[in-house]
Order: sequence, then structure tokens, then C-alpha cells
Amino acid sequence: MHTLPLQLAQVTMKGAIAAARSAGFGDKVLADQAATDALRQSLDQIESEVRVVIGEGERDEAPMLYIGEIIGRGKKNKIDLAVDPLENTNATAILGPRAIAVLAASERGGLFHAPDMYMNKLIVGPEAAEVVDLDFPVKKNLTHLAKALERKVSDLVIVVLDRPRHTDLIKQIRQAGARVKLIPDGDLLPGIAAVMRGSGIHAVMGIGAAPEGVITAAAIKCLKGKMQARFWPKNAAEKQRLIKMGGDPNKVYTQNDLASGQKLIFAATGVTKGDILEGVRFFGHGARTNTLLIDNLSNQVNFLDTVHVFDKKLMEYRLY
Repeated sequence: MHTLPLQLAQVTMKGAIAAARSAGFGDKVLADQAATDALRQSLDQIESEVRVVIGEGERDEAPMLYIGEIIGRGKKNKIDLAVDPLENTNATAILGPRAIAVLAASERGGLFHAPDMYMNKLIVGPEAAEVVDLDFPVKKNLTHLAKALERKVSDLVIVVLDRPRHTDLIKQIRQAGARVKLIPDGDLLPGIAAVMRGSGIHAVMGIGAAPEGVITAAAIKCLKGKMQARFWPKNAAEKQRLIKMGGDPNKVYTQNDLASGQKLIFAATGVTKGDILEGVRFFGHGARTNTLLIDNLSNQVNFLDTVHVFDKKLMEYRLY
């Protein structure tokens, strides 16, 4: 298992490079497909039996990386995979910020099979893990968070997705005295940034995608942060689907519920520049990538700045 984290980091690197080649053309479907193709091809080479538990959708919706798909070349080492080949497709289409290729892995059964719906999330770092609660009033959470971080409430920066459903939440945060950083899409990486010191983000609040929430939870658990989430079905059909898949619409899930595995790996490679990752930078015969790799096997957090040389002859020449 000790080589698996680096193998999975290579997978997200290849996905990010493929997505970056299709970035800026105004076509998010094109970029997403490019990333999916690259990830699927790379995962085929993994020396493990990989089961997709969160992917591009059900089999009839996705030709590859569909939920339940088995990939990889190994049989002895069986792992579960939650993957988003391109998180923040809209940003990729217009070369906006925070697009990433991202995945989380665990031993079998270690990642919650979340349906494609929303969940209400609260994410903070380890200092405030025991003093906030999803059901507390916003002001109470911010007061407790500021005290835990030894800051004033006015120092806090809270990330919220810029959506009409968050109008009241944004108002409450600002009335409590904290600042709001609105983002158009992609709350996965900001959630991880909230757990890392020096990122300039102190919490993530609000309703975002549930599958990405599971991937976030894997990293949060490794980093000893706190995530609380409650599924937010939009209608009766989504509620019934959640229940059918073993979810509870009333339960507050933590990072330990969503990522229950004892062996967790998180890897994300920047496609476009974001809060904690650089985007892919191309040069004459290659590209440079920036990857965040976290695992609780080694208890390490690694930022991998990698140069990929596409021309093998050029690489051989430089080695001599």
C-alpha cells in the first residue's frame, strides 16, 4: 500500500493535464471528458482492484468511471474510489480559478456511497472541532470559531457558494461581523483549505454537492479537522433515493461517517490556479503540475511540484 498514494497522485496529474489542454475553449463537457478519459486510462494501470463508489454517475449515465465499475490490474489489494475527474468544470471552460482533478481512496467499504444531491456543510480546522455545530446559530458558531483560533470575529473569512439559496446565510455571517468569500463553483478545495493553517480561509458553510463532500471528508479526517453535513434533498424523489441508498435525511454526518476507512488517501491536482494549488503550466515539451497528496498511512501532507516531459528523446538527452 505504501506506493499507492503516489500512484493515485499520478492519476490526478494526468487528468489535470488532459483537462488543462481543453481549458479556455468555453466547453466544459469537452474538458470533463478529456479528464475522465485520462483518469480512466491511468487507473487501468493501478496494481489494485479499484471499485468506483462515487464517479461520473450510474452505468446508464456514464460510459466510464461509473458507480460500481471495477478497474485496475490487481486482485489482492481491493480499494474503493471516490473520484471527480474535473471538479469545477465551469471554471475550466473559462480559465477561471480552483478547477482540480481529485479523488479519494480507502479500503473496501471505507467511503460513503453518497447519491448525487446536495448536503449542508460546516467545515472548520482542528482547533475548533469541538466547539461548532451544524445546528448552532451562525453567530454562535462564528463566536466559538474566533475564540478557538484566538482571533476576532472580524478576522474570519468564511467561504460560501454564491447561490440564491445562501442569501440568508451570507446576511447572517456578515451581521455577526465576519467576512464572506463568495465562490461561483467548487467548494471541495476551499473546504480543505479551511483546515490548513495559513490558507486565509477559516470555515466553509452552506449547501454544496454531496459526492464531493465525501471526497472532502477523506482529507478532513486525515488533517484532524471537523466536517458536519446533513443531506439536503430537493424533493421527495431525492429523499427516497437517499433512504434507498442507506442514507438518513435527518442525520448529521461527520468526516468519520463519510470517510470511515482506516486507510485513506486524498489526491488533487490543480487544473487552474486556486487557493492552495497552482494550475497546469505548459512549456515547450512538457508541463508542470501542482498536487496535494494526503494520506493517513504515512501521516504526511505533501505538495508535489512535478515536471512532466512529453518528448522522451529530449528527456534522454537531458539525462546524459
